Amino acid sequence: MTAELPSSGTSRLPLRERKKMRTRQALIDAALGLFTTRGFSGVTLDELCDAVDVSKRTFFRNFASKEDVAMAPTQDLWRAFLDDLETREPGGRPLAEMLQESLFAALERMTEEGWARRALLSRRLAGETPSMDAHGLHFCHATSRTALGTLHRRLDFAAPDDLRPQLALDLLVAAFHCALDRWTDRPGTPTRSDLATDMRTAFDAVPGSLTLTVNRRATSAP
Repeated sequence: MTAELPSSGTSRLPLRERKKMRTRQALIDAALGLFTTRGFSGVTLDELCDAVDVSKRTFFRNFASKEDVAMAPTQDLWRAFLDDLETREPGGRPLAEMLQESLFAALERMTEEGWARRALLSRRLAGETPSMDAHGLHFCHATSRTALGTLHRRLDFAAPDDLRPQLALDLLVAAFHCALDRWTDRPGTPTRSDLATDMRTAFDAVPGSLTLTVNRRATSAP
């Protein structure tokens, strides 16, 4: 199921679509609030639906599971990344640069008020909820496969089995997760701009990480 993405043009959507997006957002807010207060396993799906006054049928039109609704903020970000990747021109520049531009563009699309707060709550919940962590790994794998398919469909690589596009994607995802951890650990309530800053820091560190030379730590004399 592909969820609607937050957009600055929401007000121009038909009334029915705006209502659907408001219901979806209400479910996300209720889920993150209840899960944070009572724990992920301490809230049933019935209780979540009752909090928003919707049926389970309506819930499943928007989300596949409790894990899905709890991780919606960052999943929306990566869906926007896939969307951007469909049209971004390569321009003869390094693939890693193009992928980073797509992810920054996706972050710019996260214009819903309170997105950063929701993403922060979601990330902290995932850190203490094994089923959310597993769901995130599955989503990450599926997203990477979709992105790789898009790259091979749109771009000209040396060979179909060229490993470099996959490695470029893997490095992008790994650097993003490092940035997300850094962002989550910031004091107070970090902003979307703070996340962009942490992403730049992580992306800038990638080349050096590939050439980092290490030696055994010197031991103290007894």
